[in-house]
Amino acid sequence: MHSKTAEFAASLGLTLTQPQLEQLEQYAGLVWQKKDFLNLTSVADKEEIFTRHICDGLAGAAFFKRSAENKDVFTVADMGSGAGYIGLAAAIALPQAKVSLVESLEKRCAFLNWVVLKLSLKNVTVICMRLGQKSPGTFDFVTERAMGQLSDILPLVAPALKAGGIFAAYQSAQTQTEAALLHRLGLTALSFESYRLPQENKDRFLAVFKK
Repeated sequence: MHSKTAEFAASLGLTLTQPQLEQLEQYAGLVWQKKDFLNLTSVADKEEIFTRHICDGLAGAAFFKRSAENKDVFTVADMGSGAGYIGLAAAIALPQAKVSLVESLEKRCAFLNWVVLKLSLKNVTVICMRLGQKSPGTFDFVTERAMGQLSDILPLVAPALKAGGIFAAYQSAQTQTEAALLHRLGLTALSFESYRLPQENKDRFLAVFKK
């Protein structure tokens, strides 16, 4: 699994060290251990945790790295983090990123804190809160996957962006967002960044917006 993950990361412009690959492997094992009890995923085997979930996170990490323009440090918020697939993969792949995992369910927050402890990740903070009730802070990058319709998500995440910050939403297809909504939120639609997961023959997208 290490070689396949390293090859996929390299295709995105990410170079993963052996310790980073081992951390990703350990993370997948922790998800597999708790997946049924916490309803973390429906995958049939541990390899699918990589191909369906962790590789999605690596695609996001590659985008953050490109967009950060060689900043020594930058901040990322993974909204509705769930099992942490996006934020934790990014935190492992990008030690220069300070990652916040924002999740509303206490049992999943407990899982995320357990993973952070097990993996000895120093660049991750777990924030247990529901979006829209209070602010988790402001960040250089905000991302989300599978939280719902983009038009419903944008008003929740826009306040968490710094001026000049970027929001990247995981999408299965290219969709247009109402100009009036973007104007009201102070956002500009930038692009759709395409990528393809291992063993898939269709493109996935990051819908990118800037504040």
